[in-house]
Amino acid sequence: MHDSQLLLEALRRGSAEAFQQVYFAEKNRLFGMLLRLSGDAHVAADLFQNVWLKLARHAARLHDDTNLRAWLHTVARREYLSYRRAQVVDLSRFLAWGRHVETTARSFAATSETDALEAALEAVSERDREVLLLVGVAELSSAQAAEALGISDATFRQRLARARQRLAAEIERAHTCPQPRAIARKARS
Repeated sequence: MHDSQLLLEALRRGSAEAFQQVYFAEKNRLFGMLLRLSGDAHVAADLFQNVWLKLARHAARLHDDTNLRAWLHTVARREYLSYRRAQVVDLSRFLAWGRHVETTARSFAATSETDALEAALEAVSERDREVLLLVGVAELSSAQAAEALGISDATFRQRLARARQRLAAEIERAHTCPQPRAIARKARS
């Protein structure tokens, strides 16, 4: 058996020594490539870690004829491409969200209901505003929003229910107590 085949066999068996041997032999090349592709050492480090995690997860499935160096660089390249696609998606969502907010603001600018809602959102705590916006603007499910906040789904649903109650109370308060703009408009009439 050839040395590379022995190394592959050891990787498939889960040998830590084989993994270390491959890591020390390939780490500089892989990191250098990722650094050149991304232009950012932090991004390169994250992608670099992902490559080694994939090797650890998929080593058992490597074939006898696998060129390990090529496989690692293919994984590294794919990690970089996934990162770039995610950046494009995030940027497009950000830009679309900005257009949505701008359109929404223009279409509701004249209504007192919107003024009341905006005032109510400003009046609730930042914690309440966060959960309301995750569901209302970002359109995340409660499970997705809970994951984003690092809390359980049940905790998120409780927090959301309380935030909605406080928002409703603030909106009610806005309807019963005239807003300064409304008072100023009446004074000018």
